[in-house]
Amino acid sequence: MALGFIKKVFTFGKDKPADEAKPPETALTPEEQAAIAAESEPHERVEDLPLAQDPVLAEEMETASGPVDDIAPQQDDADEPTAQDLGMVPLALLEAEAEEEATEAPALPKGFATTAPLAPVEEETVPGPKLSWFQRLKAGLLRTSSQLSGQIAALFTKRKLDEETLEELEDLLIRADLGVETAMRVTGALSSERYGKDVTGEDVTRIMAGEITRVLLPVAKPLALDLNHKPHVILVVGVNGTGKTTTIGKLAAKLSGAGLKVMLAAGDTFRAAAIEQLKIWADRTGSTFIGTRLGADAAGLAYDAFEKAKAEKSDVLIIDTAGRLQNKTELMAELEKIVRVLGKLDPEAPHTVLQTLDATTGQNAMQQVEIFRNVAGVNGLVMTKLDGTARGGILVAIAAKHKLPVYFIGVGEGVDDLEPFEAEDFARAIAGIGG
Repeated sequence: MALGFIKKVFTFGKDKPADEAKPPETALTPEEQAAIAAESEPHERVEDLPLAQDPVLAEEMETASGPVDDIAPQQDDADEPTAQDLGMVPLALLEAEAEEEATEAPALPKGFATTAPLAPVEEETVPGPKLSWFQRLKAGLLRTSSQLSGQIAALFTKRKLDEETLEELEDLLIRADLGVETAMRVTGALSSERYGKDVTGEDVTRIMAGEITRVLLPVAKPLALDLNHKPHVILVVGVNGTGKTTTIGKLAAKLSGAGLKVMLAAGDTFRAAAIEQLKIWADRTGSTFIGTRLGADAAGLAYDAFEKAKAEKSDVLIIDTAGRLQNKTELMAELEKIVRVLGKLDPEAPHTVLQTLDATTGQNAMQQVEIFRNVAGVNGLVMTKLDGTARGGILVAIAAKHKLPVYFIGVGEGVDDLEPFEAEDFARAIAGIGG
């Protein structure tokens, strides 16, 4: 009955004219009303509804950017589809691209610039050829050699050698800190060879290099160590800033590298930095270190260091001392005390007293040698800081006057920047000859 009623409802009025009046609702029978009420009650219905047709064409499904096929349920985990099977981009690749985009500088329009610093681009550096020792030495004496060569060339341009020219050359060499004795030797040799003849700058520099070599050869000696007498005590002295502590570290590196047992004593008890610096050098070179508290008696430390070095059978004991100005009487007296204390322990100690000279100080270095030689018995020199600003000519003047051995010269702060003194190399470098 209900189906019949529904049929009536949906077909009602289809076969009638549009202007025909609608029948009144009272025409429904009680049975029909009951059927309507039953149909309006909520209840679950399961119907087999037809599937809608897929609106996407088969040609679109096969495009690279189109949707992928539905995944059928998998029974085995080993058969699960991978990201590549699904046409998906790996997450790691997406993260890498995002990071790259974040680090790239924004492309600003013309007329704008960014103030944010760009990330530095690491470039592979190719190490250049290492300079030879002579090249480093020549660079260290560049100031002296360039001034000399320039002035000599200007002096001997199209000019014969006469008394006036010789006097001008002598003054020029003295101003270069070569000393009166060396200047007279150079002018004398030049006069005997080229007097009254045309002279070039090359002639003068060649003769000058030869005379400087003759002055320096007698003092270019190796530092002799009596290893049968242990320990060999080296006392290092000099004014503030001449590189005593650094020189000690470089000497320790050479000696310990040769298999000798070395002890370093921090006798500069006035500076905590000097004690710490020497401790670092001791650790770096594998040397034994002995120190004391800040402000302690330096002579007492020298005593303890000698006794310990002797007990441990150290080959070499190197003692640092506080930097002292040569015009400070009370400080120089303390240096004398250190020498006396060591002499009581061993009549021959200290066996070597090295004085460090700053090559940039010029004529002041001459006075320093005179004072320290009288107070501490300096018997050897180390020239430091030949760094391009040096006035290296003063070493020639000191050698000519004091005849003290020059054991080493330093051109920098590295361990390899301290080398034995070679007279001919030094003379050629100061004259600007050779490469």
